Amino acid sequence: MNSANTTTRTASGGCLCGAVRYEVHGPLRSVVNCHCGQCRRAHGHFAAYTKCARGALRLVADRTLKWYVSSATARRGFCDRCGSSLFWEPVHEAGVSIAAGTLDSPTGLHTSQQIFVDAAADYYDIDESLPRLPGSMSR
Repeated sequence: MNSANTTTRTASGGCLCGAVRYEVHGPLRSVVNCHCGQCRRAHGHFAAYTKCARGALRLVADRTLKWYVSSATARRGFCDRCGSSLFWEPVHEAGVSIAAGTLDSPTGLHTSQQIFVDAAADYYDIDESLPRLPGSMSR
C-alpha cells in the first residue's frame, strides 16, 4: 500500500445487523471505486473499498460471516443473516479489501481512484475528477 494514500489508526466496522464486527489496527488505503461486473452484482452498484494488511484485520464477532469464492483469484466475505457485503480477499496478496460503507464513522478516508471503468453500468456517470484504470472484468 502506498503510504501517501493511507491513514493509520484503529478503525472498526461491521454488517447491517451487527452480527459481524471487525477492527483494523494499522493503515487503511484510500478508497477505490470498482465498477467490475462482480462488484456491481455483489453490492447492487459499484463497490467502494479500502484495504489493509491481512494481519491488521481482527474479527471481533464473526458468527454469521460466510465466504464465497467468486473467482479463481479472490473470495468475498458477507453476513449470511443480513446480506451485507464486507470483504474482498485476493488469494495471492497479503491484504484484504474492506467495503468502505461498513466502516464506522468518521473514517478519515477519501476516494482516490476508480477501476474497471470500462465495465461501468449505463445508469450512472463515471466521476471524471478521479483517476481511472480501464478494464472490463464482467460477471
